[in-house]
Amino acid sequence: MTAIRLLLVDDDPLVRAGLALMMGGADDIEIVGEAADGSEVEALVDRTRPDVVLMDIRMPSVDGLTATERLRAREKAPQIIVLTTFHADEQVLRALRAGAAGFVLKDTPPVEIVDAVRRVAAGEPVLSPAVTRKLVEHAVGNAADTRRARARGRVGSLNDRERDVALAVGKGLSNAEIGTALYMSVATVKTHVSRVLAKLDLNNRVQIALLVHDAGLLDRAGGDGH
Repeated sequence: MTAIRLLLVDDDPLVRAGLALMMGGADDIEIVGEAADGSEVEALVDRTRPDVVLMDIRMPSVDGLTATERLRAREKAPQIIVLTTFHADEQVLRALRAGAAGFVLKDTPPVEIVDAVRRVAAGEPVLSPAVTRKLVEHAVGNAADTRRARARGRVGSLNDRERDVALAVGKGLSNAEIGTALYMSVATVKTHVSRVLAKLDLNNRVQIALLVHDAGLLDRAGGDGH
């Protein structure tokens, strides 16, 4: 099995050392580089070709948000996990909108950070439904009317079935749960999710959830599904 190539980005050398130590115990993860600032990231990615980047948000020269936006705008961009000290920080939301696959808190237990790297490398977002709801509620609370109108316009490009699937993703449901709720096979759900991502020009399920919440559609659909 090919090891997951991981790049560590944090301006605190102690944090980087701690992350390197916890990742070093995982046989399936290889640390291919470290950076102390977002300004170093693009050149390092070109040189080391990581699968996943663990990216600190706050750095002195180029912050993790800017570095995330630059990386995710590239072809064959690595997956990005944002490192932060806050659950619902506005910068975390902006990083997720830019295409980060999720975030982990810096005080997260080591085994969970290792698991997050594995999940993101496998194409899964690293946000639990509960955390997704908290983030998107925070986003909706700060969303301007113009953003809501724009979000509704984009969701309006979906057909009825795709819209149903997008709403279910916004509720934090897994593919299996969506299949049960909408009487579809998991394979069909995956196809619809892929179509939604393509039509809306999004990177991952987290961005679908944020867009649905920005549009205010879950309130109209009857709550959060729980």
